[in-house]
Amino acid sequence: MIKKMMCCFLLIPLMSLMLSCDTKATRVLVVTGGHDFQEDAFYAMFDSFADITYDIAVQPKANVLYTTGDLDPYDALVFYDMYQEITAEQKAAFLDILKQGKGMVFLHHALVSYQDWDEYEQIIGGRYIEKTDSGQTDASTYQHDVDIPVKVMETSHPVTRGVNDFEIHDEVYGGFRVSETVHPLLSTNHPQSSKMIGWYHIYKNSRIVYIQLGHDHHAYQNPNYQKLVRQAIDWVKASSSVN
Repeated sequence: MIKKMMCCFLLIPLMSLMLSCDTKATRVLVVTGGHDFQEDAFYAMFDSFADITYDIAVQPKANVLYTTGDLDPYDALVFYDMYQEITAEQKAAFLDILKQGKGMVFLHHALVSYQDWDEYEQIIGGRYIEKTDSGQTDASTYQHDVDIPVKVMETSHPVTRGVNDFEIHDEVYGGFRVSETVHPLLSTNHPQSSKMIGWYHIYKNSRIVYIQLGHDHHAYQNPNYQKLVRQAIDWVKASSSVN
């Protein structure tokens, strides 16, 4: 069983990817770029997921893929980017992918992407406020290297099933917006964090999960975090049945 097929879109044609990947595995595209991270530890987490193969698209190349149709073979997209530039054509293509029911998991600093694209906030279900709105809204905050108590708010959901309340050494975000229409999965009472730190919802025909956790190896190597990410992928890949 192939556990990983990490390929570079600049070096390996898509056809060779399609021929070499295990058709029985869940195929995932991991989107990165715009923010440094501990790459070896991050991808080691994906390597540990049985029956998952993944490719990597680094921004701005990922945005180009939205317009090409090359995302069709993937069962789910995982966003770990923090990117701002996106054209009108790429926005329209991204929305079309969601209409088609492609499941998406957004992690950590992906909440900061596309500050000038209002619809992105609706897609992911919230926004880290990097820029203030004409002085009327305070910017969001962050704090590295803190111990965060995590409460599982919906224990029966497929994303959180089998995960009990836990503590994680990670980064908190404070003062970010969360849509009233999302369904809470995770929360914390850490004084420097916003209360809700994980949620799910349906956007157009796609299942969406956001998990605020995931700054560095302390999170990537936490078995509870690993389980949440893996189960989020499993849940969103079934977006063809969103009821």
